[in-house]
Amino acid sequence: MTLGEKIREARKAAGLTQEELANILSVSRQAITKWESDKGMPDVSNLKVLSQALNVSVDYLLDEGSPLDLSVTQKPIDLRTYGDTGRLSRMKKVKIKERIIRDEYPDAEIIRLTVTKIKNTKRESAADTFIGLFALLLAHIPLFGTQEFGKTIQRLDRQYYLVNESSKQYFVMLTDEFMVSRAMAAPIRDKKLEIADMELLTVGTVDPA
Repeated sequence: MTLGEKIREARKAAGLTQEELANILSVSRQAITKWESDKGMPDVSNLKVLSQALNVSVDYLLDEGSPLDLSVTQKPIDLRTYGDTGRLSRMKKVKIKERIIRDEYPDAEIIRLTVTKIKNTKRESAADTFIGLFALLLAHIPLFGTQEFGKTIQRLDRQYYLVNESSKQYFVMLTDEFMVSRAMAAPIRDKKLEIADMELLTVGTVDPA
């Protein structure tokens, strides 16, 4: 039974609708739908709340009692060792980061990810609606989506990857200073995926070393 099937079965056993479970976790109903159809997966914090809400263990949801591996590692990186003099374009920095991740996982399949959407929390959505309506009333300019746009701008220096190494899968984020790797609870194989507040799309692989 997949993670999504377990979530759906446990939700129904708890007598909850997708909407009710979404309200408990402060996520969208669409997020629950994606989790239950194995098109996305909850992050570590959501898994803990999910297990409490559904009265099941995290181990049961993930692998029926197998050891839990949700380790997160953060490793400093130095782009200058790969030729960054501080004047490189964003695309050249991306190329350097792909050399770094390839050096870290020399024999793995490394899949590029691009962010297609950054979702607002309910509070951010409410604030965004207020800003949009207020701007529309005062200046007749619709400023909806400012929260998501701002978060997108803040993450322009980040690149995201899925790494398949032996039987493990990692979600990896690279900034200009760090490489952060998180072991996935269950492998994701879909072209579209949802992690934390991001919707992502696979866009090819990094060439072998």
